[in-house]
Amino acid sequence: MHRSSTSILRRSRLHCNNVRVRSICSACATGGHGLETAFELTSTALRYGEGVTSDAGWDVKHLGASRVAVVVDGALRTQHPGFTILIDSLKKHGVEYEIFDGIVVEPTKHSMEAAVEWTLGRDVDGFVAFGGGSVMDTAKVMNLYKKYPVEDFDEYVNAPVGEGTPVPGPLSPLVAIPTTAGTGSETTGVSIFDVPEIGAKTGIAHRHLKPSLGLVDPCNTYTLDRWATTFPGLDVFCHAAESYTARSYNMRAAAESPALRPAYQGSSPISDVFAIEAFKLMATNLRLINQDPENKEARKGLALASTMAGNAFGNAGVHLCHGTSYPVASAASKVSPKSYYKSVSKKLIPHGLSVALPAASVFRITGESNPEKHLELASILTGKDVNVSRHGEDAGLVFSESIRDFLDELGVPSGLGELGFTNDDIPSLVKGTLPQKRVLDVAPVEVTEELLTAVFEGAM
Repeated sequence: MHRSSTSILRRSRLHCNNVRVRSICSACATGGHGLETAFELTSTALRYGEGVTSDAGWDVKHLGASRVAVVVDGALRTQHPGFTILIDSLKKHGVEYEIFDGIVVEPTKHSMEAAVEWTLGRDVDGFVAFGGGSVMDTAKVMNLYKKYPVEDFDEYVNAPVGEGTPVPGPLSPLVAIPTTAGTGSETTGVSIFDVPEIGAKTGIAHRHLKPSLGLVDPCNTYTLDRWATTFPGLDVFCHAAESYTARSYNMRAAAESPALRPAYQGSSPISDVFAIEAFKLMATNLRLINQDPENKEARKGLALASTMAGNAFGNAGVHLCHGTSYPVASAASKVSPKSYYKSVSKKLIPHGLSVALPAASVFRITGESNPEKHLELASILTGKDVNVSRHGEDAGLVFSESIRDFLDELGVPSGLGELGFTNDDIPSLVKGTLPQKRVLDVAPVEVTEELLTAVFEGAM
């Protein structure tokens, strides 16, 4: 539901967990300046369907590239049948290639710098990414620094961690082929990585980072095990729910020029369509796969949900679930999370898990910013009609409880405490969240240190 201009301009005070929460209004969002009146829909060109991996060679050639860097995880290179299909397609169409397989799962700034260093020494005019979000995000960064090299890696990194310099112009062709159903990275102009020195993740965000083409082939997900399906699926959950509940695009200051409009604009009528449909597909198909991992129709549905959610958050943005997840994921080496992936030796908290664990606490707090949207999501998740007139005041609580039930159904940990975090970690988690301005600015409530403390307390 879209609030009237009167309600938008009204500064309402919300109460949750004994914390006073202020909803964003035009005055605090813009500092008194003019409000934005336009939104954009920018997206990667997409092709979806079984077998489209074999199109890659034709597409690379017609995008104008003749010698590409193929970016892939080492395990996928040797074990995934789709990679052989990709390479055969490049050969068939006369595309030369070099393979980079030095991918780090949940990449770091250091792994990104190493990938860039490799790229600068190669004569390539395009990129093909075959893998999950870690692979696709690394390929985007390789493409950027190959096209527009700089002396300091931090030049393009999001402020305030880096300089936040806008990407100067279009990049070389990049074809992204996801092998998981979750990140939606094939659709977005965002690359995320860990910065151990600050104890949090950050990234680079600009519309020019978007791949030229996403080939979404559900066949590439058919062999995923339980956790490699569930955790990316929870990323779909948060992408859809956060972009649907994000602050509206017309509640931020107008950009001085189209070039300065942020990649994350806030929710719009178009992003809402992608978000709610993605949420429906996720809720149905992630459950079906959890019950029967061999259900290919459900895997097709989840792959479609992932790319639809990518279109939603790639334009609207994500907010508090992702903002709070970055210091959580960065602290993996300090706690003792369960090892979910047999092929990964380092300690890590899978991204989908790190965004899902704060979700119930986040949406309990944001519920009153737009009760109708929160209750609509709760209805989809539970399959039950939630009466707005009866539950409006408790929208956040209703959605929060439905999230906890959903996570229990999937067999996912119920709180940060199960990963080894304690209340003593909350100050450092809050500190690691505060610099995430790119996503916090999209939150439908005013983000304060007090509010973030409440989120983490509720997530324990």
